[in-house]
Amino acid sequence: MTDEQQSTEQSAESDSDYSGGLAPLIVAAVIVVLTSVAVFAFLDPGGDEVAATGTTEAGATETTAGSGDGGEGAGDPVAGESTYQATCAACHAPDATGIEGLGHSLANSEFVQSMTDEELVAFIAVGRGAADPDNTTGVAMPPKGGNPSLTDEDLQNVVAWLRTLQ
Repeated sequence: MTDEQQSTEQSAESDSDYSGGLAPLIVAAVIVVLTSVAVFAFLDPGGDEVAATGTTEAGATETTAGSGDGGEGAGDPVAGESTYQATCAACHAPDATGIEGLGHSLANSEFVQSMTDEELVAFIAVGRGAADPDNTTGVAMPPKGGNPSLTDEDLQNVVAWLRTLQ
């Protein structure tokens, strides 16, 4: 047998010596499933607009987005809640009440209330670094909450949903 044939045979034997079985693949699949369940557990499967609407005395439903800033509130709060749950809830909590040491509360937030919709969209788009003097948690907020695929419309929708929590 030539050296090349021996080398090829040894290589084939070492490739077949792996006995890890399916365990790593099963563990990876379980992680993917659990992560998916965790993300979708926070979404409202019925699509109810509970957080986005209110009822007037006459019984008519009205949307509460926009905070009365005049001409603002162009986003869709229902879509915004879905985007928030998938992107922002990990640091700011599913109900936007904040997670200590990660992200501040965005519900009844002076910070949110002090900004126009356009300012909030711009802020979320660029985020805030951990070294920023205005950062009080010491944890960076990445641009677009770490989801670079979010569009300006997605951010407007998130802001519209946040307005329902003020």
